[in-house]
Amino acid sequence: MPKTPPVAERRAHLSEHHGVTLNDDYAWLKDENWQDVMRDPSVLQADIREYLEAENAYTETCMAPLQGLKETLFDEMKARIKEDDSSVPSSDGPYAYYQKYVTGGQHPHYCRTPGEAAKAEQVLFDGDAEADGHAFFKLATIEHSPDHKVLAYATDTNGSEILTIRFRDIASGDDLGDVIEGVSGALEWANDSKTIFYTELDDNHRPCSVKRHILGEGADQDVEVYHEDDSGFFVGVGKTESRRYILVQAHDHQTSEVHLIDADAPHSSPRLVEKREPELEYEVAHHGDRFLILTNADGAEDFKIMTAPQSAPGRENWKDSIPHIPGCLILGLQVFKEYWARIERFEGLPRIIVTEFSSGEAHEISFDEEAYSLGMNGGFEFEEPQIFVLIHDDTQPGF
Repeated sequence: MPKTPPVAERRAHLSEHHGVTLNDDYAWLKDENWQDVMRDPSVLQADIREYLEAENAYTETCMAPLQGLKETLFDEMKARIKEDDSSVPSSDGPYAYYQKYVTGGQHPHYCRTPGEAAKAEQVLFDGDAEADGHAFFKLATIEHSPDHKVLAYATDTNGSEILTIRFRDIASGDDLGDVIEGVSGALEWANDSKTIFYTELDDNHRPCSVKRHILGEGADQDVEVYHEDDSGFFVGVGKTESRRYILVQAHDHQTSEVHLIDADAPHSSPRLVEKREPELEYEVAHHGDRFLILTNADGAEDFKIMTAPQSAPGRENWKDSIPHIPGCLILGLQVFKEYWARIERFEGLPRIIVTEFSSGEAHEISFDEEAYSLGMNGGFEFEEPQIFVLIHDDTQPGF
């Protein structure tokens, strides 16, 4: 094993930017075809690979005396983690879905049971079995179809974060022939259980477009329904809690724009909610004949909630529902048939406010802890809602 560190060769590399000439002696360490390397690491240039492997070998030599300590630290940290953990089952029609980890495993198992009963468990996707034989494996996304017959899942098997979507027939456990490569992992089912929308990556690893795929058709037949031309913006897909609309979301760090696709008519064209405006941020939720919009419009630095009619959701029709209160930051909202909930931070602590649509009456979900972190996530059901609250007592030590 090497006892001295490798020394990278200097190779002059001149480039000019804004009239200034720069020299980078180590530019050769970036493969000009890095996009291809991300997809297939085996095509990395031989001289770059040789140098990187020499660096790794030297690191192993330096760290060898600490191997026992590394194992001790790992075992101590692992002992503080509940290995056989699972998420709370979330009801969706005839099934309750959840993820779990098993003792000794490293990857999630996606499961379901009939109703909320903790019996007759069906393992739909065994992450540990799927990872077998791969030096790297990550399950990035998994979503069951609305009819509960097919799983769509996205995986990464080389660490590139360039994902592949596959589909699994739940009854047989066999994968279908559909394979979609070069995606970011975001996907949503239309309500027909045969159409999905997903985001595609460009050559610079940016999610730049949304495509529509029909089960049984080749990926080369997929139709682009939205393309983002601004390289500073990223594209995502989502779905309203009502399951009425597919959300096509374009955003940077200060500006956002949302388009809607009817989830019952997946071949329809996206409909713009409000054209992007610098530093205008907004998110859209659907309820009945209206939209609820979380936004910083009109100088609402800490955000407010507005409503707009479903038939005309543009900004000229936005009306205040929860006005802006300086110092009370609204972080997000979840909408259900009879109620809606918002999470906000007030006087340094997060809180959840639940409001009844029919009466407008609201109540706060309170906690006794002096300091805590709080998160909120909705389940699958719209008419019989579940709100999953994650709370952590920040005054207690732990990992």
